[in-house]
Amino acid sequence: MASRTSSPLTHPDLEDFDLFKIMSALSDPTRLAIVVTLASRQGLACKGFYPAVGKSALTRHLRILREAGLIQQHDVGTLRVNALRKDDLDQRFPHLMDLVINEGADADHPILVADIESA
Repeated sequence: MASRTSSPLTHPDLEDFDLFKIMSALSDPTRLAIVVTLASRQGLACKGFYPAVGKSALTRHLRILREAGLIQQHDVGTLRVNALRKDDLDQRFPHLMDLVINEGADADHPILVADIESA
């Protein structure tokens, strides 16, 4: 099936993961909340984040996470499905994502988790 976009989705290879790019992507509270959410809900379509995050802002946040190597995206029909690349990240940076997910889950994120449950 053809991609919904004119250019293909690019995902960095394992050896191209950059710790500083990953940490920069995670420094935003919304992106951290997206990662924590995807840790427990793999395969969540973009629409699962509405209305907690606006469409254009969500697109930007997901692009940053994808380009840093934190998530994998693929199209299924008209849906874009998102999954955390935890296994790849654990292989490159052991235990980093466990720490990020645990600390991120403890942080106060007013968006996403409660709003997604009602979506």
